[in-house]
Amino acid sequence: MNYWSGKVAIVTGASRGIGLAISKELAKYGINVIGLARSMDELVETSLMIGEYFFPFQCDVTDEDEILVAFKFIEEKFGGVDILVNNAGIINYIHVMDSETDEIHNVINTNLIAPAILAREAIQSMRRRYAAGHIINITGITGLYCEAVSVPMGIYGPSKFGLKGLGIELRHEISQYKLKIKVTTINPGFVRTDMSKQLNSFMKVSPEVLLNDRDIADAVIYALGTPKSVEISEITVLPHCLGSDAILL
Repeated sequence: MNYWSGKVAIVTGASRGIGLAISKELAKYGINVIGLARSMDELVETSLMIGEYFFPFQCDVTDEDEILVAFKFIEEKFGGVDILVNNAGIINYIHVMDSETDEIHNVINTNLIAPAILAREAIQSMRRRYAAGHIINITGITGLYCEAVSVPMGIYGPSKFGLKGLGIELRHEISQYKLKIKVTTINPGFVRTDMSKQLNSFMKVSPEVLLNDRDIADAVIYALGTPKSVEISEITVLPHCLGSDAILL
């Protein structure tokens, strides 16, 4: 991880949950973290919590203009970005067949289109500087094993499945141009966050099947810490459930 000290990372959805945990861990290694989120108040709280290596930047990732403004800020202040963690995501527990079109658009825009735009801009920044970089996409087992999840999650699963596909496509393109950029997809099981609390509206979820946000942050650090000659294409993080009372979703 010493290589990344002093480098620049973007973390989306940085003010809470998994994004907050990832931001904390990156900052421990002296990485300058530009945390993107919609609430500036929450970002300021995060900045006070993490300290000098965290830089709050208000950004709605569904608005391309706001993404481009964020990248302009990073280029002017830091010279470019070296790490991108596409973490921001939303879910609605509405069947696709009952969804309004704008609800479908909102999930797809947040979970798939925004990461594609962010990855495009980050790779262009790395490419201009001939820099080594890393793109990390946080998906989920809902996108990896849609058939195994019976809880209705609407377009969420397909959007996360698409995010996994985005990582594969980026890796192909990067390989074609022989860029020094790695791409890792991280598939967490259900994590103890505000999003997972909504599951209890549909079924009782045993605490044993919920990961901690720190578990996903550790996976990010592991992927980043590999030697230059090693690329971790995909990590699936599941809880190690003990006892017959655990419910595996």
